[in-house]
Amino acid sequence: MTTTQKVPRRKRKLEKIPSYLVYETLNGKVLPYKGYRDVLDKKKKTAEIMGCSSLQGILVSIIHGFLFMSINRKRYFLATNEIGIHISKNTNLANDIAIFEKEGLTLNNRYFEVAPKVVVEIDIKIDIDPDDHDEKFSYIIEKAQKMLEFGTEKVIWVSTQTKIIFVFSKTETWVMVPFDTNIPVLDDCVLNLAQLMQEEGIEIE
Repeated sequence: MTTTQKVPRRKRKLEKIPSYLVYETLNGKVLPYKGYRDVLDKKKKTAEIMGCSSLQGILVSIIHGFLFMSINRKRYFLATNEIGIHISKNTNLANDIAIFEKEGLTLNNRYFEVAPKVVVEIDIKIDIDPDDHDEKFSYIIEKAQKMLEFGTEKVIWVSTQTKIIFVFSKTETWVMVPFDTNIPVLDDCVLNLAQLMQEEGIEIE
């Protein structure tokens, strides 16, 4: 894969989606939370679709814990909890884990307007047909590419369904690797997700 590749993406049917059900906007496209139709149909409450799965939550936690102990925290901030990134008028993204350089960074009550150096994502939070693999893959590439264009150096995207990690980089070839691969994150920090999971006694069915 290269940053010049384009993957066709199915156009979403136009419909009015309330702002509180929107997870992201990407290149002008409104991307609602997975399960938003159940809220509109009054089958579920909003809070029922906002949370992540137990597996996603634990993986975010152990990866965040590993990075917290591994990176140079005098130089970098480590952020989590669906960090908002404002890229442009038509693009506001959310990240599961993001590493920011402290120098020159201003913290306030708005979204970040600077690119994180590294982003880690776990699965997909937006409403996509689970059987439409082309649409899922297209979204992952489009979002990762947008982050790289904004200035992020690396996007690491974990897929628990396929047990594959996508690694998108500004300077290296994009790759798909298994969980037991050593993935350079930042400076001398190297992530091996399978090893972390083994240490925590986590198995994916």
